[in-house]
Amino acid sequence: MALSLGGPSAYLEAPSRTLPMFDALRAIFSKPEPTTTGMEPKLAVAVLLVHLAAIDGTVTAAEREALRGALIDYYHLGEDEVDRLVAEATRRDQESVDFYRFTSALRGLEENDKLNIIRMMWQVVFVDNKNHELEDNMVWRIAELIGVSARDRTVLRAQMTRTA
Repeated sequence: MALSLGGPSAYLEAPSRTLPMFDALRAIFSKPEPTTTGMEPKLAVAVLLVHLAAIDGTVTAAEREALRGALIDYYHLGEDEVDRLVAEATRRDQESVDFYRFTSALRGLEENDKLNIIRMMWQVVFVDNKNHELEDNMVWRIAELIGVSARDRTVLRAQMTRTA
């Protein structure tokens, strides 16, 4: 398509004619920014729980069972479903370099769902009646990233400490 050289007003007078480059740029910048990574929240939660269980360097049988139990209870999964979910979560955790993909999938959830995620995390932390500093730090970071207040996180920690 040839651009008319009739001066600046000639280009402004023909608003229906645009250059392909400008059309391409307009298309790029007019696309809505994605709000999530497309990851299913259930998988994102499973990845975070898998990482949390292993963050202190060892995954005990009790931590494995707490992780599985939390997923079964919250998502109403069967044994086979939770096995597949944990296997996929483990694979995704090993491939990841940060929590962004996972926490992005959780930011848009309802407040109650976010609180339940932090509750599940504390369940895994306190299953061995210990709170390793790396576990505590991870729960704090995830809570911040998904929008759970420090107060709510602390209240949930206190509740889980009493039940452990």
